[in-house]
Amino acid sequence: MLKLPSIPEHATVPPQVFREHLRKLDRRQWWLWSSTLLVLVLLTVAVASFEFPSILAKEQSTYSFYLNQAVRSLVGIVLIFSVYLIYQQTVITRMRNQLADQIESLAKVESLTNEVYKLAALDQLTGLYNRRSGEQRLSEEISRAIRHQRPLTVLMIDLDGLKQTNDKLGHAIGDLVLRSFALRLQRAIRGSDLAVRLGGDEFMVLLPECRVEEVHLVMERLSELEIEHEGSKIACNFSCGWTDYKPGETAEELLKRADEALYAHKRAGQKKRSSESPRPVSESVG
Repeated sequence: MLKLPSIPEHATVPPQVFREHLRKLDRRQWWLWSSTLLVLVLLTVAVASFEFPSILAKEQSTYSFYLNQAVRSLVGIVLIFSVYLIYQQTVITRMRNQLADQIESLAKVESLTNEVYKLAALDQLTGLYNRRSGEQRLSEEISRAIRHQRPLTVLMIDLDGLKQTNDKLGHAIGDLVLRSFALRLQRAIRGSDLAVRLGGDEFMVLLPECRVEEVHLVMERLSELEIEHEGSKIACNFSCGWTDYKPGETAEELLKRADEALYAHKRAGQKKRSSESPRPVSESVG
């Protein structure tokens, strides 16, 4: 069983927490700007009121007293507001730092999740789905085919001569052949299809809602594949067989019939060179 890496508790932050933090940040900024505007208005009114005592007062000493008191009051208001402003900016900065840390943690979790997904579901050499993921998806497609009464085709492919390529040119070239064929296979199928590397030189393709002629189209797209190596070309030939799902059968029974169709192709000696389009062996569906 694949053991998932542990995830820090601070990294698992639900989306509603982010929304609540953003709302708090917006409210603090709103109060900060409102307070700034209010203080500016009060200062303006206070400064403008300096002229009123000079108009109303009969003695100059009384005006000076009012002026001194007003200036002191303004200085006190400015000091209080400055402290409040510094405090609010500190709180906002702290909240933004917390959000930045949480976003960074989420990015790390997403990256870790992608790596775990690749290890658990994908074949490391070809990038196709591995056997375990393919078998799980096959069960899901069978359930979907039964539920919606739609066809499901399983295509089995076996590369010819890969062992000889490994023995003659080395495993690095054999890996190159596998990657090149996997890339061609991925491009040859539809987005709703699934390409799987079962292991070694064996591949499986799940083709939901696929007609017979569409299987031949896939075969044609896979043909004529050649890999260049040190000025020479390596032909990538393969054998293939396909079968349709019969209602009531299990996934194991379906795969067994697809394997039989594949090996019937092999036994019949229908190995084609890459310049020819290999025709799959179809098992009749009763």
